[in-house]
This record gives sequence, C-alpha cells and structure tokens, in this order.
Amino acid sequence: MKRSWLVLVVALCLAFGLRALLLIDATALWSDELYSVGKSFQPSFGSLLEMLREDTHPPAYYGLLWLWGHWVGQSPVSLRLLSWLAYLAGGLVMVSQAMALAQVGARTRVAATAALLAFCSPYPIRFAIEGKSYAVLVLLVALAWWWRRSAHPIAYGAVVGLAGLTHFYGLFLVLAAAAWDGWQRRWTSAAAALIGAIPALAWMAYAADYLFSSRAGSWIGVPDYALFEETLARGLGLWPLPKLALILLLLVSLRRWGGLRRLPWPSRELLDRSGLMPSLLMVLGVVAVSFVKPMAFSRYFVVLLPAVVPVVAVQIGGSELNRFGRGCGLVVLGLLLASWWGPGFSELDAGVGGVREQDQFWLLSQRTSGLEERYSPRPRLFNLSDRMELAMGRIPAPSSPWGGKADLKQRLKGQDLPQQLWLASSGPPPAMERKLKPLVSQVEQAGFHCEQQANDLTHGRLLRCRSEARGRSE
Repeated sequence: MKRSWLVLVVALCLAFGLRALLLIDATALWSDELYSVGKSFQPSFGSLLEMLREDTHPPAYYGLLWLWGHWVGQSPVSLRLLSWLAYLAGGLVMVSQAMALAQVGARTRVAATAALLAFCSPYPIRFAIEGKSYAVLVLLVALAWWWRRSAHPIAYGAVVGLAGLTHFYGLFLVLAAAAWDGWQRRWTSAAAALIGAIPALAWMAYAADYLFSSRAGSWIGVPDYALFEETLARGLGLWPLPKLALILLLLVSLRRWGGLRRLPWPSRELLDRSGLMPSLLMVLGVVAVSFVKPMAFSRYFVVLLPAVVPVVAVQIGGSELNRFGRGCGLVVLGLLLASWWGPGFSELDAGVGGVREQDQFWLLSQRTSGLEERYSPRPRLFNLSDRMELAMGRIPAPSSPWGGKADLKQRLKGQDLPQQLWLASSGPPPAMERKLKPLVSQVEQAGFHCEQQANDLTHGRLLRCRSEARGRSE
C-alpha cells in the first residue's frame, strides 16, 4: 500500500475518533448512564458492591469506574472519557491482532482495513463515548484473543477473568472458548479459561437472588428476526440489508471482472486463532437459551467485534485484485464510510435537544434548577442528573432533592400544602405519560391544576401545578 493511502486511512480514523471525543458532552446522560453514575460514584467500594448485588451486571466495570472517578473526578465527561480511551485501546489491539494473523506481504493492507473497521464502523463508534461497560468489554476480549493466539495462558486467564467480571456476555464467551479449546484438545488454554471464569461464576452465586429472578433482563424479548436486523444495523449502520446487497454485488463484480479468482472464505486456522469459532459458539448458545430465558440483546453482541474485525480485515486485505477491482472496492468503501460518518453519529449528536436513547434529563435538571417541591416517577435518575449537572457547573446545588410518588402522597397529606409544585419525567413519550399520570391524579385530587411548561421538549414533560384553593383566596 502506498504511503499516501496509509496516511489517508490514519487521517480517517483520527477524524472519526476525534469527532466522537468532541461529542462527549453533546447529549444528556440517558437512564443507563445515570444508573452507572448511581452504582459507581459511591463514597466507598463496599457500598458499590452492596448495590451491585441487585443488578444485572457483574462488578469489574463499575469498580474500575469508581477508581477512575476518584482519580479524575466524577462528571459526565469523565464517565464517558473512560469508554473513549477503551475504544482507542481496543481498536489498536484489534489492528495488531489482524496484522499478526495476516500473511507477511499483506500486513499493511490488512492493518489499514482493520483500522477502518475498528475505529470508523458503527458498532465501536456507537459505544465509544457511552458510560457503560461495552468499550471496556471489547478491549478485554480483544486482549484475551491476543493472548490466546500468542499462547500465554497466565495472561489469557487473567484477561478472560476480567472480561467475565465486566459483562456476563464476557463470561459466556469465556465458557464457549473453554469448551472449544477442550474439544480441540488444547488443555492449557481450556484450563486457563475455566480458571478465569471462576470469579464471574462466584459473583453469579453472590447475586443469584436477583440474577435468577423475573426482574433480571425483563426488558429482553424472545429472539426473532428483529433481533437479527437490529444487530446487523449496529454492525453496518443505516439500511443494513441494502448494504449487504451492495457488498454481494461487489463480490460478484470482483469475481467476474476484478481479478478475484475465487470468493474468499476464511481458513479454519484463521477462524480458530482469531477467536471467531468460540464467538460463534457463544452466539448459538445464547440464542438457544434465550428461547427459554431471554438474554439475547443486540447491543451485547458488540462482544463479537474483537474476533470479527481481524477476520474480515485479513480476508479483504489479503485479496489480490486488478485495477478495476481495486477501484470498485474503493467506491464501495467510500460509500460505507460516508454513511458511517453521517448517520453513524446520529445517536451521539442529537442536536439542540440533547436527546440520548429518548431521554432529556439534563434539560429538565437545568429548567427546574432552584425550584422546590419537585416530584417525578423517576426521582433517583433526576437526582443523579442534578448531581452531574452540578459537577459540570451548569446548575447551583439543589436546595432539596426530587421526590417520588410516595413522597408526593405524604406531602399532600399535610396541613400546610404548597402553593405550587412541579412534576417532571423523561423517556419515550408513551411510557413517560403513563408513569406520570398517577402523580398528576394525586395532585389534581388534592386541588391542584397542572399546566405544561416545556412544550419544546420531545422526550421530557414538566408540569407546574398550582393550588386552586390558594389561587381563589388570592
């Protein structure tokens, strides 16, 4: 590959990575990120572990975030910055893995392809600045496949242990790798993975009361075609099926006129050494179990990236094409990159409203700053949002916390009723209205009249409720 093309690839990767970094505070922390704040930004590590006993995820990421927050500060930017750094490190490991798996003469092309997939494609970009464990999980899994291929069982066992403690999909992947390596009679690798799985299995036992209850993963449905389509869209971006058709057309064109002598198919050795075989085994197991206990969720399949990216890069970078074939490939790659640069960032750059995953907590925190008598069906998230907005210096310290439905009921029982109070919620409009309705009924029955205040918010409601009795007396 010419140096000019290599410089262009590096520039594109830097552009995608820096754009993600510049959007780190462009949107509100959404509910899951606020839960990360509530879990990790605790005064003590013991408090963190006790809270996580009633959570769907294991503790490694939240423990790391606790240390990170005490080191660099507890704010929305520091929360998301940890993921961005993990996104960079994970991408570098995947590029290194692809180069190690490639043949000597094709390593530069393979590295360039892997870099574009690791830093510019929708899946890694989507989680590059999200205050959740996915970018850290990708980094740990990438390191695990690196040490497995390099035959360093101690390092491999340590990293898979961390991956299993970061997300349960990491644990499932570890167990699948142990089963696959055992089947291949690689007893050292299988034993390292099984030993590495012990901490995560111990955590499952510790949190078993919650993990095996109906509350755990209750939002996940039974596998269907929508799961496949959504996972495909996370990997390819907008219009995944037309893009698949375009890639198929490219392969046919390369086969007939582009110098591709045969359609590329990865070797068994490549599938094995890259970690793709254990990854596919994990997918089959998770999907099969999900028909009984649903646990297959599209965002969780980001765990496949560290195996898929090197394999795809080796296949593309190792292809020998003629001039026409290289031109067709560059056109299709350019179209993909253009679609990834635009719509690929849509969820990270939601415009003026700052909507992220249908949440606008930060604007409601700002608009209710300095007010008292604030109530919501989601008081914990609003209090966490206030805390993060205070950390960013966008609001002064609240004089009183948000109250919930029980707090509102208790307040309305008192003799000295407030002249006015505020109700707020954020989220998908139908769910938001449904959850807010019982609070509105409470205050209306107590003689209050509520008026909408934030008509410009698409995923937020703010109601100002005045006492009708006080209004008539005045």
